[in-house]
Amino acid sequence: MLIKIILLRVFLFEEISLKGLGFDLAFILVLASLIELIVPKKLTQGFYWSINLILSIICFIAVVYFEYFGSIIIYTSIFQAKQAGDVSASIKALIKPQDFLFFTDFIVAFLFYLVSKKLTKLKKPLLRPLFVQNKTWFVLAVVCISFTILSNKMDKDFTNELVRADQLGVLNYELNTFLLRNQNSFTDLTEAKTAIAEAQAETVTESTDKLFGTQKGKNLIVIQLEAFQNFPINLSLNNTEVTPVLNNLAKDGYYFPHIFQQIGQGNTSDAEFMSNTSIYPTGTIAMSTGYGDRDIPSLPKLLEKQGYEADTFHVNDVTFWDRIKLYPALGFTHFFDKPFYKNDNFNTLGASDEELYRVGLEKITAISKQNKPFYAQFITLSSHHPFKIPVENQNKALRDSLTRSQLGDYLLAINYTDYALGVFIDGLKKAGLWENTVLVVYGDHFGLQPKENTNTAEAIYKAIGVKYHPDISRFNIPLFIHAPNLQKGEVINQVGGQMDIMPTISNLLGISLKEENFVHFGQDLMNIKKNVFGMRYYLPTGSFFNDDIMFVPGKGFADGKATSLTTLEPVTDFSMYKDDYDYVLNQMKLSDDYVNMLPKR
Repeated sequence: MLIKIILLRVFLFEEISLKGLGFDLAFILVLASLIELIVPKKLTQGFYWSINLILSIICFIAVVYFEYFGSIIIYTSIFQAKQAGDVSASIKALIKPQDFLFFTDFIVAFLFYLVSKKLTKLKKPLLRPLFVQNKTWFVLAVVCISFTILSNKMDKDFTNELVRADQLGVLNYELNTFLLRNQNSFTDLTEAKTAIAEAQAETVTESTDKLFGTQKGKNLIVIQLEAFQNFPINLSLNNTEVTPVLNNLAKDGYYFPHIFQQIGQGNTSDAEFMSNTSIYPTGTIAMSTGYGDRDIPSLPKLLEKQGYEADTFHVNDVTFWDRIKLYPALGFTHFFDKPFYKNDNFNTLGASDEELYRVGLEKITAISKQNKPFYAQFITLSSHHPFKIPVENQNKALRDSLTRSQLGDYLLAINYTDYALGVFIDGLKKAGLWENTVLVVYGDHFGLQPKENTNTAEAIYKAIGVKYHPDISRFNIPLFIHAPNLQKGEVINQVGGQMDIMPTISNLLGISLKEENFVHFGQDLMNIKKNVFGMRYYLPTGSFFNDDIMFVPGKGFADGKATSLTTLEPVTDFSMYKDDYDYVLNQMKLSDDYVNMLPKR
């Protein structure tokens, strides 16, 4: 088991920390001690092999998980195991042959077993755990448990989860995460709101209410594009635009090219959560799973006070990512999931984006005929990893200019997503809805997998001529807002995150979050003068973006790394951003405390 932990450390950290390995050994010895003290001798061998199997499976899953998320898997991820079947194609694409090394001993044991069956003179099994006196195991257990308790009192200031897991030991890190989860600083919600208001008043700088209420009473459509990064926007290959529809939206509306994902463990569902609440994901559990039982202040609830109907559309089953709990918590009037669509088997997740929009257009047209404004949220899926779309839906001119690689598959899928959006916009125009609707389109998270060898910065530049940073470009998503009666489009270079979408929409629709006493951690991108916001899970806690840099901590701020958002080059002197680091950590803690204290519905 210790060898497996060493192997896991090599896969995750690419090095072996003796300190962390010592904590891991202590944890394993605690398990061994408990087995020897409690389990009858005749059953101990079975217990050892059972625990060994469980550990092997955990290590295997942890490595595959790390391939996608770049994060240490924690115990709360077990709540999402039920949806593994829906994303089986994505999981299979991540598994590598070396991941099966964790099961090598089982293969060897099986071979020993076959040999022992043939050796008739063999009176004892070849594989037998070492037994010592119970007194020794008791002393060892006390020592190791004390060692483990001590470790959980150390290194509490490490905000970086990878560093904490490395220093505390991978197994002990799970215990540490459990002990630190849901520790609130406030006694009630009122106290939390007061602290949040005071913290934001000291740092947030806003101008007057530019564009406030210019779209008051208009319909609202928010489209969340699956795995949609910003770099394909305005990209042409073989004289073919990858995203012609979105390129036109950028020309005719507001285009924000410097927006970054902020999702946590909940991935797509966390993006939905943020764009409707302006609250940070906790990073320890999908917000739909952990907080779907709460009464959450949200954009749908604000709009329903204005007489809107708020509906959401998604071609997968509503139980996927526990949306069956999330949507009522956010206050959507209706949700339209898998049974409402004809399954054209576009990919393993179900119906195509065109089918999603077809049903959605029917529903919102019916609402409009009742002379009632609507808020419609669409969650697309056709560009989901591993980006394999039907040949008949691939743009031939684009396909001919791309090599067979994940990058090529991704751009073909993105191109189809863009095409389907264009079909939907045409449908809105024919239905007479376009001139009375604010359309918001944004990406939920990155698409290209960083561990794929065709997705390195060098390979991407060679293939399509785009300068690409493995973090900044990967987390950079587009945001578009098209509003009726705009005289001309505008590129807004303000840096922002997904939490900023909700306050920006509220401003355009004439909803004052201050008058509504609405707690929000994002800002109105039309009026903000300076922005700084955090990101966790895909980057260590304490990571942040501001108008100049992306910062990722080491053990803390001083040994962190900063990268310029404009040049994509390292910034050596980042000492002037210490206040931003402290502010973000405080904001994320306040957000966690706030959402934990929201009443259950």
